[in-house]
Amino acid sequence: MKPTRTLHDLGQSLWLDNITRDLLESGTLKRYVDELSVTGLTSNPTIFDRAIRNSRIYDEEIARKAASARSHEDLFFELALTDLTRAADLFQPAFARTDGVDGFVSLEVSPLLAHDTGSTLAAARRLYQRGGRPNLFIKIPGNAEGLPAIEAAIFAGVPINVTLLFSREQYLAAADAYLRGVERRIAAGLNPAVASVASIFISRWDVAVAGKVPAELTNRLGIAVGQRTYKAYRELLDSARFQRIANAGGRAQRLLWASTGTKDPEASDILYVKAFVSPFTINTMPEGTLRAFADHGEVGEPLAADGGDCESVLDCFARAGVDIDALAARLQEEGAASFVKSWNELMARIDSRSVALRKAG
Repeated sequence: MKPTRTLHDLGQSLWLDNITRDLLESGTLKRYVDELSVTGLTSNPTIFDRAIRNSRIYDEEIARKAASARSHEDLFFELALTDLTRAADLFQPAFARTDGVDGFVSLEVSPLLAHDTGSTLAAARRLYQRGGRPNLFIKIPGNAEGLPAIEAAIFAGVPINVTLLFSREQYLAAADAYLRGVERRIAAGLNPAVASVASIFISRWDVAVAGKVPAELTNRLGIAVGQRTYKAYRELLDSARFQRIANAGGRAQRLLWASTGTKDPEASDILYVKAFVSPFTINTMPEGTLRAFADHGEVGEPLAADGGDCESVLDCFARAGVDIDALAARLQEEGAASFVKSWNELMARIDSRSVALRKAG
């Protein structure tokens, strides 16, 4: 049995952190579903920019739709939804088999809206309706401006992937926004079973402190922060508040491990997959990490519900001069800025490709 299947059978969903038309056209994504137990995927502006930059497979659609598109942004969402709706249909059996727990794909609202609550909500509702698939998550960042939009989107019945979470505190704020949205639906007599995931980013922690802490702490910060967040997740699932919601038909917002590709070339290429074995969570992996784990993965003991040794490890980082709260805030801000940069590059690429194709006739 492949390690990916073992991990899936232990209760963790394996998602692919990638989407390209080549993956769909070549049948590679379907093989990942059939052979590597992949049951969903995530995307972001960087992924789409790379896909369009490295392939000519989008040229025909760009040429055909560029003239009628209202903007480069509108044209991008046309391209993205073509891919993501096909992927959503591929994951429909998993969505049906799990009664809507698994089998999702994700599409991000424009990162230019990250500090605009009202526009983020409007974009989330519009994109979900435009996608026309029940297993489409709309990604909204879990920053201060995103939280009210997350609550309102859940109340409106839009499934949400909360992105750019870096700490226990940021996760809990996002979870509270989700629960408020569900509680409002219950109070209004609406079906409370609106799906959501909360994406906690891991590897960027270790990149941020690389070379700045004692050698024995190398590549341990992301795991410790993840352990601390997992403890909070398990406590929330056990809380009276969530149990009241579950009793009314609500669902848990599953925890999703994001940014799990190893950045340190000296470390194991499956470091963060091995570290975050945990039932009722999701690990969304870059394609290389997924293939590596399928080839030589090891499935050990699951994460301890009490966080294991995370607090003692985090104390070591504090003594080494790392301010966890300040770094979490910085990483969230930098993550949002990085997505804006990728978004602007993506829009410029679509513009230049449209012009080139028009000139070519």
